[in-house]
Amino acid sequence: MTDLPEHAAVELPKGSWWDRDVVAWQPGEFRLAAGHDLTYHHGLEPVFTDPLLVACPASFHDPEFRAPAPDGVLAVERRLGGRPPVLVAFEAGAGGPGPVSCLVAAERLDVVHGTVLRHWRADAAAGQRFAPWVRREK
Repeated sequence: MTDLPEHAAVELPKGSWWDRDVVAWQPGEFRLAAGHDLTYHHGLEPVFTDPLLVACPASFHDPEFRAPAPDGVLAVERRLGGRPPVLVAFEAGAGGPGPVSCLVAAERLDVVHGTVLRHWRADAAAGQRFAPWVRREK
């Protein structure tokens, strides 16, 4: 293992962020949505820039972030040929009989806070954004 400092557990801003799903996954970006109910909007987006490895379900709930286990870090280092700048590990519910272990390695992690609407609204307030799949009604 390298002599670099260990990856710490991720801490997100306080709030009701128990439901999660993938908002966008394209070259250069893996973006999750977080909120208390993802039906109409979400309020937090962890954005992984230049994802190197993603192992998590498309939707999940109640994630418990933790520091990556040393053997997991070593496995990622071997697979990627070095230590990624960001390595996020968590356990989450995904509809099965128990929690799923998840791991995301990336070059950078930014946390974007603000209301993102998941359906078209002509009366959206200033500062509100729309999820990538939302299109203006005709």
